[in-house]
Amino acid sequence: MQPFEFQSVLFNFHDLILLMTAMQCLFFGILLFATNTQRLKSTLFLAAFLFAHALIPLNELIMWGAAFKAQVRESWPSIYFIPAVAYYIDGALLYFCIKSLIFKDFSLKKFDLLHLLPLLIYVFVMVATFYSHSYDQRLLMISSESFVYGASYVSMEFFSKWVRVFYAVACFILISRYKNLLRDNVSNMITVHITWLRALVLGFLVVMTAETILVGSKVVNLFEHFSTNFVFFTLGLTGNYLSFILVNLLVFTAIRHFWIFEKVTGEEPAEKPIDEQFVNPEMAAEVDASIRKNKTYMDPEITLDTLAESLVITPRDLSMLINRHFGVNFYEFINRYRIEEAKHMLVSEKFKKTTITDIYLAVGFNSKSVFYTFFKKFEGVTPSKFRESEAQ
Repeated sequence: MQPFEFQSVLFNFHDLILLMTAMQCLFFGILLFATNTQRLKSTLFLAAFLFAHALIPLNELIMWGAAFKAQVRESWPSIYFIPAVAYYIDGALLYFCIKSLIFKDFSLKKFDLLHLLPLLIYVFVMVATFYSHSYDQRLLMISSESFVYGASYVSMEFFSKWVRVFYAVACFILISRYKNLLRDNVSNMITVHITWLRALVLGFLVVMTAETILVGSKVVNLFEHFSTNFVFFTLGLTGNYLSFILVNLLVFTAIRHFWIFEKVTGEEPAEKPIDEQFVNPEMAAEVDASIRKNKTYMDPEITLDTLAESLVITPRDLSMLINRHFGVNFYEFINRYRIEEAKHMLVSEKFKKTTITDIYLAVGFNSKSVFYTFFKKFEGVTPSKFRESEAQ
């Protein structure tokens, strides 16, 4: 028996990171899909994103994985360039995942089919420039790597990277819009977990931008030859390792936060003539009296929906009343009542020994910084200064 010799290595450590990323995406996607008993759209899109994202490290291994690409060329040449379709769909899937996560009225429309346009462009170009050739010609184009460094493929590769950057930026815009809409729906912004979402999107944007720069150097190299080894090595490996970390963070934070994410209505309310009931002083007075009488603002978890239910008004009508008659969003509307209540407690003999912390928690705030910000905004002084001045 011949002793086993380590004559070739199919994977080095860097390739193993790519393989682990692909396997994690695949397994996590299956896990999310199988455990999504409520069939939440956001979870389905996240699973689809992970399935697509699993193809990206596989594509990198097939294209650049040292001994691995040689093995694929010899045994499975037909799968070349197929995993690259993920570059044209994973950005859109992440965008829809976030959109369905934050908007409760989200639904796919016919217009959304346009998001498949980059994929269709890729398929068309590949058919015209690669699959239109004979099998033997395709094998030669793969083995010589003349095609992957050619103008048509490099241009499509550059296009795919810009598509992903575009969707990452679109996700940022969505999150910013969401933060503004939250002020029309919740009374305590701190209860809503958006920091992790923004951080993850930023991470993916960094990876996608690095990949764009990397492929951009290949585009420049088409016209002016220079050594790209350093750029490929530095940006390529950095992107691979960061992707591995981001996939882990995405899944574990998603499992934690998806179930408690505060959704908002994405569509803007229809415009109403200025003389309609939503600027009716009598209606506004009734709402104000009811809120003061029942002190519903002291509930730290109160939202536009719960307040509307207690007032027997539709959330849409209440939102329009607050915005048009009172001239503020729901967030500021509720916290004004809380500051008034806090002022009363700060000067009341009954609450003389009550700490400021206990007071802001009692009136419905769950953040000291938010309470101090609102108090100083409305009164011009801090709560402690206000208490001292009223005691004199």
